[in-house]
Amino acid sequence: MKRKLWCLLWGWAVLIAYLPTLSVAAPKANLWHFWQASNEQSSHQINHQPWQQLLKQYLVVKPEGHLFNYKKVSATDTQKLARYIEQLSHIDPRQYKKQEQFAYWVNLYNALTVQLVLNSYPVSSIKKLGKGFFSFGPWDDEIIRIAGQAITLNDIEHRILRPIWQDQRIHYVVNCASLGCPDLATQALTAANQEQILEAAAKRFINQAKGVSLSKQGLALSKIYDWYQVDFGDNEPALIKHLQQYAQPVLRKQLAQFQGNISYQYDWNLNEVK
Repeated sequence: MKRKLWCLLWGWAVLIAYLPTLSVAAPKANLWHFWQASNEQSSHQINHQPWQQLLKQYLVVKPEGHLFNYKKVSATDTQKLARYIEQLSHIDPRQYKKQEQFAYWVNLYNALTVQLVLNSYPVSSIKKLGKGFFSFGPWDDEIIRIAGQAITLNDIEHRILRPIWQDQRIHYVVNCASLGCPDLATQALTAANQEQILEAAAKRFINQAKGVSLSKQGLALSKIYDWYQVDFGDNEPALIKHLQQYAQPVLRKQLAQFQGNISYQYDWNLNEVK
């Protein structure tokens, strides 16, 4: 009996030690039909100014990436963020046109992510968050209700944004509060500016070392291109073509000539100002 108990405890200890090294299993795009509806005749706009103000005050632009100053966020601004998210929760985005919906979901995703970090700060990685003993992170936790539906971050990204809009650039504007993630945009998305922000975000990430890095050892890409290869053409030639579309001239030429091994990288450390 003691031997069985010892083996059981040892097994749990090994599993717990191994959990931080487990790879993320990227969810597939799986359409949630409830959210497909829209009102293309609507001229109403959703106010994202509170989110814009928080970005202006706490997002720090650095060459290596945009960092969020979590430790400097005041109690007053934490409450403003909570009120903004609450206001969005009372909106049924299906009553708006598709462009307005897209901005709504992206801003909501990013605001919820920042709120999750703030609620547990200090924390070294968003992977430390989430409900449940074996949780890898908060992405499958139901954290908001909209139009009577309980919603997770994974629902927003993989059941709403990806399958409805089917735009590769979505991956460049949803932010998971990690250094390896595409940078949090300095502007809140709106129906008017989203195309500009999507293009700028794709160009920025692909020309950063965390996105694409060429060396004598080969081509190192963000793990995003491995997790979501299906969104980038589902094969390496299609992926390289996508990268070339946004690469600066020197990198574009190097990618065109590249023949070799591709490896993937990702840094899960928090995107915080130290």
